[in-house]
Amino acid sequence: MQKFSFHPTKFTEVTLIKPFISEDNRGAFIKDYAQETFHLNGFDYELKEVFYTESIKGVIRAIHFQTPIQQPKLVRCIKGKIYDVVVDLRVDSSTFGQWEAFDLNDQNKDSLLIPAHFGHGYLVLEDSIVSYKCAEKFVGSDDDGILWNDPDLAIDWPCHLVNPIILSDRDKGLQSFNDFKAKGEKF
Repeated sequence: MQKFSFHPTKFTEVTLIKPFISEDNRGAFIKDYAQETFHLNGFDYELKEVFYTESIKGVIRAIHFQTPIQQPKLVRCIKGKIYDVVVDLRVDSSTFGQWEAFDLNDQNKDSLLIPAHFGHGYLVLEDSIVSYKCAEKFVGSDDDGILWNDPDLAIDWPCHLVNPIILSDRDKGLQSFNDFKAKGEKF
């Protein structure tokens, strides 16, 4: 049996979480969120909605965020494998514009707690289903993003592992990081 464990990342606000797992000859019981456990570990995280994305190998979901109402989220790849990227979009932060990547997959069962003021995207390395447990509801008109291959962010995507890269029309037309900075918003 594995109990919940919370692991710091490059960004003190972003946390990698090992879920509660109990395995036996039938399979496994996995609990990736428990409000009381999260609260006892310093995370006041309440769910507002849960949704899933199904993606085929090669899909890149660009660096998305929601503004003005932020959407903190707990992300876990429940089937398949993704290269998950988090970008610090806090203008006043010493790590503004920096990124960190994580391997999330159905083998390690890790979750990533992504707080407000961070962008999030991923590359699908195997056909995947990704769970989003959100602390705020999704508002389509407030959804925004930055190009996945922005040269100023210089995210080191492992694109050599997939062919072709698949992007939505919307993600192809997202703003650059420079455009995001030029807005001068207190994100």
